[in-house]
Amino acid sequence: MKDFLTIATTEPSELSELVELTLAVKAQAERYGGALTGRSVGLFFMKPSTRTRVSCEVGAHQLGAQAVVLKNEEVGLGERESAADVARVLERYLDAVALRVFEHADLVTMSEHADIPVVNLLSDLEHPCQALADVATIAEHKPVSDAVVAYVGDGNNVAHSLAAAVTALGGSMRVAAPEGYEPASQYSVGVTVTNDPAEAVAGADVVYTDVWTSMGQEEQAGARLTDFNRFTVDEALFGHAADDAIFLHCLPAHRGQEVTDGVMDHPRSRVFDQAENRLHAFKAVLLHLLA
Repeated sequence: MKDFLTIATTEPSELSELVELTLAVKAQAERYGGALTGRSVGLFFMKPSTRTRVSCEVGAHQLGAQAVVLKNEEVGLGERESAADVARVLERYLDAVALRVFEHADLVTMSEHADIPVVNLLSDLEHPCQALADVATIAEHKPVSDAVVAYVGDGNNVAHSLAAAVTALGGSMRVAAPEGYEPASQYSVGVTVTNDPAEAVAGADVVYTDVWTSMGQEEQAGARLTDFNRFTVDEALFGHAADDAIFLHCLPAHRGQEVTDGVMDHPRSRVFDQAENRLHAFKAVLLHLLA
């Protein structure tokens, strides 16, 4: 693949290779140290971040590459300068560029006009690097092909990428969302979609949730609190899952809203392993695209 823009357009065989490489990088970090020495990777942020910024910058450094962090107030993507022109400039300086944006169309434009790999660090459509870390974390628990994954909450970009990744790897995906918040139809193929959280979680091997209000949706926060009030992953709901089920959350977590402290801090919560795996997943993506 030239770019990593969506899970939905990544071949299952390549996704499987990326999962294996993520876990290999995690287990044998020293083997890959310096693999990208002399390369430069641009990291563009239209939205603030913690895990994405740190994991990407540190990951590039650990591979020997130089990370160049760009903020939108410096670039003015689509305002100060068109995405196409930015792409044409950056390809002259960088070996790859990874972007965290509001609109997926900006990533597509960058990809169309840059002859270097373009990586989606988050858009309104998908969050593929997160999903790669997610399925790698699931694979540490059991083969994804044998896993039943229940996602409870907003059918958003995270849900889209997770559903695409789990089904591509042969797993079973269920999504419980309030009416009107279900995932987009193209991400519901082969997915069980319900408005009943308990139905989705029953017997699941993995229970996953995300915030109810994402960046850019702040004006909807009040309405969403009401619409999602039956969708908190608490100990009672988690109890419907398999006895050895793990809990995942892409973070940041709003404790007391989409998840309780008891589940976040549960002995079978793998939230912080999942966060660590963002580092290894991004390194795997860079290696796959550049090494």
